[in-house]
Formats: sequence, C-alpha cells, structure tokens
Amino acid sequence: MKNKNSLLVAVCIAAVTALGVVTASAAAKASASPKASASPKESASPAATAAATKAARPIPFHGVVSAVDQSAKTFTIAGKTKSRVFKVGEKAEITKGGSAASMSDLAENVEVSGSYWKNADGSLEAKTVKIGPAAKAKASASPAASASASPKKP
Repeated sequence: MKNKNSLLVAVCIAAVTALGVVTASAAAKASASPKASASPKESASPAATAAATKAARPIPFHGVVSAVDQSAKTFTIAGKTKSRVFKVGEKAEITKGGSAASMSDLAENVEVSGSYWKNADGSLEAKTVKIGPAAKAKASASPAASASASPKKP
C-alpha cells in the first residue's frame, strides 16, 4: 500500500512538472512571435525589408572563375550542374594575397573563395572575395609544433 501511494505521488509530480514545461514553452513561443503594426505607415522601409530577407549570415563559396564582366561587375563560377553568377557591389571586400584588391584583379581561370548573400530576387551578391588559392589550414601554419614533435638527440 505504501508503495502504491509513493508511486501515485511520483506520477502526479511528474505530470505537474511536464504540464509546467509545456505551458512555459508555449508562453515563450507566444512572446517571441512578431506583433502586427498598428498602421501601415509604421511598416518597415523597403531597405529594411530587403536586409531582413537576406540570409542570417553569408554563404561561403569556392571555385574557379569561368567568366568576368567588368562593366556589370559580375563574375561566374562554373559548377558541376550549373554556373553561379556573383554581383560585386560597392560594399564587397576584395582581397588578393592578404591585401586589398579591385574588380580588375578578377580574371578567368583564377581560383576564388569568399562569401555571398542570396537576395530575394535570387541573385547572388558577393560580400567577400579572396583571389588566389585557399590557404592550407594548419598544415604549414605552425612549424614550431612540427619541430617539437620530432625526437631530440641527447
């Protein structure tokens, strides 16, 4: 009888705790939802909505340039299934060998990497463009670590 009462109390406590967690979760979701503005005049500006439609963070890319259009400020990277055309805007950071570069430094058959935003219209806008081969990560970064790993002669 004592075991049945203990079991019944434990089940009741577990049910109340689970109900509290579900209620708190629902309240958190309700408070996080966006609220409608009072009037259409208070709606966000077109620039703000364009920024909100961009991805939360830039998307990385890597490849070899197959075409460059200097007048339109675009470059194309050929892929296995389709090509991607990147627009280089005024705010894009272009670097070559760690120093600043310009759109004129982009050429066909050059390896590039960087990041881009995908716009609402489907176009790809480059945020950063690094011209040249990607650096080998940690392979040659620390020669001191490889020297300390070699056996020392007494």
